[in-house]
Amino acid sequence: MRTVRAAGVLLLIAYASHRLAAQDPSGISESQSVLSPLIDSYGVSGAEGPVRELVKRLLPAWAKSETDTAGNLWVRLGQGNPLIVFVAHMDEIGFRVTAVRDDGSLELEPRGGFIASLFEAQPALVHTDKGDVAGVFMPRDSGFTHHTAPPLRVDVGATSRAGALARGVSPGATVTMPKQFVRLAGTRATGRSFDDRVGDAAQILALRHLDRAALKHQVIFIWSVREEIGLEGAGVAAAALGTAPRRVHAIDTFVSADSPLELPNFAVAPIGAGAVARALDNSSVTPPAYVDSLVHL
Repeated sequence: MRTVRAAGVLLLIAYASHRLAAQDPSGISESQSVLSPLIDSYGVSGAEGPVRELVKRLLPAWAKSETDTAGNLWVRLGQGNPLIVFVAHMDEIGFRVTAVRDDGSLELEPRGGFIASLFEAQPALVHTDKGDVAGVFMPRDSGFTHHTAPPLRVDVGATSRAGALARGVSPGATVTMPKQFVRLAGTRATGRSFDDRVGDAAQILALRHLDRAALKHQVIFIWSVREEIGLEGAGVAAAALGTAPRRVHAIDTFVSADSPLELPNFAVAPIGAGAVARALDNSSVTPPAYVDSLVHL
């Protein structure tokens, strides 16, 4: 499959950019009504169920969705060639509990790549079958030493293994920071897991505003799982699709690169200047003609 990666930055890249300009309060309001609950939902890689159910509820009433064996959500519409596929992932970075220590603290394994030290001394949420359990990511001996820091752990306030288990915490539970969608000035917002709830929202809004009567070929929208731990859901979708798609567009986020700390040659993509067409990454190079056709749209 040929892949073009279209990356959306921050808020409101869902459908035609003129509809999402600051002069269009209705477009802004609708986009926020979709993106906000997606940001506020939790779905660490491998535990995307709540996000998937929310996506289903946010889809237009006519959309018929199906879930494959990996947990990817599919919506198919139209008939004939060429087949065009759009993919956005539902999972977010976080942790999974691997063990509960005798002192009640939780051992963790990362689910996705990030800077672990940023979590130290920050609030934590352990997502259990009984509900969310509050905790804190325990500070480590890492600030003033040069040795490798020990793995992160979480303290939920228990003083024994039995106490932690009594709160519903057990190996396999996922862990995140608490998060909240917060609207800023203009068309901007902040929150954790914009990667890739922005892409999820963009696809939902695209389906809501799609003119099905004008569609002359088949289009598939996929909300994939376990992207942050190695594109596992996308791999299952790719195997199912085979060589049938003409193009596959991955709708994801991108570094804004307009801060004083970023080098201009890294990626000139200032916030507010529109979506980004990413034609080069560590796994693919998109032909210039494909990029030009995407920009032309």
